[in-house]
Amino acid sequence: MKKAILATKIGMTQIFKEDGTLVPVTVLEAGPCVVTQIKTKENDGYDAVQVGFGDAKERITVVDKSGKKEVVHRHGVGKAMKGHFDKAQTSVKKFVREFRFENASEYEIGSEIKADIFAEGDKVDATAVTKGKGFQGAIKRLGQHRGPMGHGSKFHRHQGSNGSSSDPSRVFKGKGMPGQMGAEQVTVQNLEIVKVDAENNLILVKGAIPGPRKGLVTIKETTRA
Repeated sequence: MKKAILATKIGMTQIFKEDGTLVPVTVLEAGPCVVTQIKTKENDGYDAVQVGFGDAKERITVVDKSGKKEVVHRHGVGKAMKGHFDKAQTSVKKFVREFRFENASEYEIGSEIKADIFAEGDKVDATAVTKGKGFQGAIKRLGQHRGPMGHGSKFHRHQGSNGSSSDPSRVFKGKGMPGQMGAEQVTVQNLEIVKVDAENNLILVKGAIPGPRKGLVTIKETTRA
């Protein structure tokens, strides 16, 4: 892997290509990412580039003495991470990730990775955490069918029979059931970059990318070339 960057999702829109084709795109605010550490085989056992993205606040401790007990509220990045960023001579960052670049040795601590690392027409994989839907039934979660909607059916959106009575007298593992939906990491592969606006740190990717607005998205060159 030679190209990767961290971004936040702004939202979706649509643009026209030069031939008049209407293309739905996801707008990402990509970088700039600051290199905070270079990992090598000699020191760490593998080659990688650690980057930080998004400004964060230093930790502030607020003690609330209004009640019977002192309540301590801590916000922001702790001392250990602050020292890590100070060593890299950069401001405190919200997100820290590693990329195993093939050319990791070519990077320097403090250098920036910007949106122009990609170009129009590049194929990428987008990784993000999907929206959390909470506890959902089998119809919404798995697309199962509902029962008859007549008043006498007594069965509308219930899942239905889960297992046989005498044989095997149990529910098999892996059966689709109601439960927690969403809030899981998903990767969408082989997406096309439609436009790169390096001045405003924007990347427009064709199609949809998982996750909510302002959610973190990792963009890497595709593995399905």
